[in-house]
Amino acid sequence: MLILLAAIFVLHIIGIILLLVATIDNAWWVTDNMATDVWARWIYQNGAWNYTDLPTGSHYPQDYLQAVQASSVLACIFSILGIFVFVAQLFTLSKGQRFTISGIFQFVACLCIMIAASIYTDRFHIDENFGQYGHCFILAWISFAITFISSIIYFVLRKKTA
Repeated sequence: MLILLAAIFVLHIIGIILLLVATIDNAWWVTDNMATDVWARWIYQNGAWNYTDLPTGSHYPQDYLQAVQASSVLACIFSILGIFVFVAQLFTLSKGQRFTISGIFQFVACLCIMIAASIYTDRFHIDENFGQYGHCFILAWISFAITFISSIIYFVLRKKTA
């Protein structure tokens, strides 16, 4: 059981790291001379990357952009809270109730990052001919899968230890 708990802890930490990288790093959309994330745009000019604000208008609707930003940050917060709750539950709750709250936090984090990546997919870079989704966008979808698997494991473990 100790090895299983350690594996779940490691999976949860990997999910947190991927969520943080996907939220913070600057590569949701990339071209040869531009990298865009949910916070800003970086343009490569004269041998250096220059920070610029995201464009406004129909290509970057502010309400959808704020929804992506908020959902990404909330996913990180819920996943980090989930790991603290997981550790606290190991020592305080009885066997049948141990992993329910951690599973709920992970499931909410899973939903938040899914919402962020889905909105970004549907509303941004629709008409652009050049560029592709960057590694942060891909990491957001991978972290969705990892947090979903982690939440399912928490719920299954709750049943097995009851």
